[in-house]
Amino acid sequence: MIKGIYPYLVTNGNGQEAVKFYEKALNAKVLGVQTFGDMPDNPEHPTPEEAKNRVMNAHLKVGDTDLMLSDTFPGMPYQTGDQVTIALITDDIPSSKEIFENLREGGNVIMEMQETFWSPSYGQITDKYGVTWQISAMGSNQ
Repeated sequence: MIKGIYPYLVTNGNGQEAVKFYEKALNAKVLGVQTFGDMPDNPEHPTPEEAKNRVMNAHLKVGDTDLMLSDTFPGMPYQTGDQVTIALITDDIPSSKEIFENLREGGNVIMEMQETFWSPSYGQITDKYGVTWQISAMGSNQ
């Protein structure tokens, strides 16, 4: 079941600055900021120094609304016009996979559904209308 849907802003290396800007401009409360440097170490894919302070995920509360933000990873493409995606959160893995498969029809998979250190089921897809979705389960396999 879907638990929430949030606007997700994508910045190009200036995410820390953007978090402070939106905190002040929107009177937002910063609930958390994770950087790429906070990720668990992976010797096969070490995090480059220039990525460590970039925002992997920031969560702000603007009134009753959640706003998410992240930087691109160094070397990944940044396309003007793609700064806003939609984060869709489910309470279980089967729902996340079903929604991902529904959006896959005529779309383009950016990242297949997979377990990450922040979600048991996460994937990214651009649907047939050009809207990019980040699907994430917060619950269990049930």
